[in-house]
Amino acid sequence: MSTAAASAPRRGLVLADLLPASRAKSAVDAALVVGGAALTGVAAQISVVVPGSPVPVTGQTFAALLVGTALGARRGFLSLALYALAGMAGMPWFAEASSGWAMPSLGYILGMLVAATAVGALARRGADRSVLRTAGAMVLGSAIIYAIGVPYLALATGMTLPQAVAAGLVPFLIGDALKAALAMGALPAAWKLADRRG
Repeated sequence: MSTAAASAPRRGLVLADLLPASRAKSAVDAALVVGGAALTGVAAQISVVVPGSPVPVTGQTFAALLVGTALGARRGFLSLALYALAGMAGMPWFAEASSGWAMPSLGYILGMLVAATAVGALARRGADRSVLRTAGAMVLGSAIIYAIGVPYLALATGMTLPQAVAAGLVPFLIGDALKAALAMGALPAAWKLADRRG
């Protein structure tokens, strides 16, 4: 059997679709959504304060993009919506065990919701199958997070937009590059492993 024939049935799938089929598909989907939200909440606790910025460096952006890519647009959206709504309602799983909606970094969380949906849609089109395509998806996802988070930061704090860029984007670029590099290695490797087993 040729490689093209073996991989053809996997088009349009995300990693979560490779789980064994079950009669309780809706229960599996619910577990994936809750698990994605929980992973994002746990990753948010990996937090480093950035001097001069009200936004810490966390693992939550990496988790949000990973959840969106692995679960697909619909489940990724639902995971990040659950994460955002539960955190705004008082669940202490935003960065540094915070919660609520009146915080300057809430725009980043809303950006993660949109970004997880976007990278999930791209993953259905194979954006997580190679290093270069994964890099492109992660860059786009990060850009979406900043496109929503930085203006929200400016509005919430009274900063000018250049000040918000300096405090809420520039200090995070190196960390985001490292997170993208992790994803660039992990996601295509997971697909190669799945193809060997499948």
